[in-house]
Amino acid sequence: MLLGTRFVRYATGCAAALLISAGLTTTASADSTTAGPNPVAEQLDAYWSPARMAAALPADVLKGAEGGAAAHSASPAVDGPQPGEYIPPSRSFDGIPQAGTFFWTDATGTGRTCSGSVVRSPGRDLVLSAGHCLKGYAGTSPKRHLAFVPQYHDTQKPFGVFPVRTNGVYVSQEYYDLGEHAGAAYDFAFAVTEPNEDGTLLQDAVGGVRLLTGTGYYHAPVRMIGYPAGAEKPLECWSWTTRWDSDDPADPGTFPRIACDAFVGGTSGGPMLLPLPDGWAVIGVIGGYHTGGNTPQVSYSAYFGTATRALYDAAVSGAAPAGPRPAAG
Repeated sequence: MLLGTRFVRYATGCAAALLISAGLTTTASADSTTAGPNPVAEQLDAYWSPARMAAALPADVLKGAEGGAAAHSASPAVDGPQPGEYIPPSRSFDGIPQAGTFFWTDATGTGRTCSGSVVRSPGRDLVLSAGHCLKGYAGTSPKRHLAFVPQYHDTQKPFGVFPVRTNGVYVSQEYYDLGEHAGAAYDFAFAVTEPNEDGTLLQDAVGGVRLLTGTGYYHAPVRMIGYPAGAEKPLECWSWTTRWDSDDPADPGTFPRIACDAFVGGTSGGPMLLPLPDGWAVIGVIGGYHTGGNTPQVSYSAYFGTATRALYDAAVSGAAPAGPRPAAG
């Protein structure tokens, strides 16, 4: 445990130095422009009152649902810490502009939430999340108040509300075809947003993180951020990622794995970030194996490779999004 504690302190110190030298606190674009008020964003801002946001339930109800350190057993359906494994602590904080949370209402009218992060794109309007969070919104799905709120905390919307564009949700066709378990390796998604109430594009308002693909499984230090449903503030945790080869035939594949305490429902889609000289880079989102992990202490991501890059390219180009195939017969 002493080694793990020293690593976290070292990682936090190194990252702080990188943040200072790189000026990563600068968020908005110097040449940002506005297109005038967006009435759709104004309507969503009014709908998502502090009470509704605070009452929203997690879309990922199974994330962190199992017990603690003793959860790992002979059953591959229960993942979690290994015996004696050091679990870095998490802490509540006010968040960063490039990370936030989605809000929407499900088919019953219940408010739901999942985490996400703003990725750099030519259109300056793209959010990265988990496929299991957004899979119900591709194509012409009915509008259900779906919006992204960057750096949401304490029921505040410091940068406003960014509606998700009609036909603007991109989930891999493989994920629809295989489902969230057999398709766990494709558990990532992108959402194209509209400007906020003032007409400002998302990336112009908050900046963005760089999408990294094909970089392997082992990274350190990694800063993971997520929004537990019902919490006043997001969580952050400094740790490192390793490779996890699935031992559950229902969730096949190989996944980045990260130990961080207290990541429960609502944190799915939250980014795993690397500090680089030119800003943050994202190498994963909470999801993948067991839709992100059955215990609060260990999380997973789908591996970011060629499929992730192809989905990003489709979202950037405005290609028609995938969706569930029509039922046979």
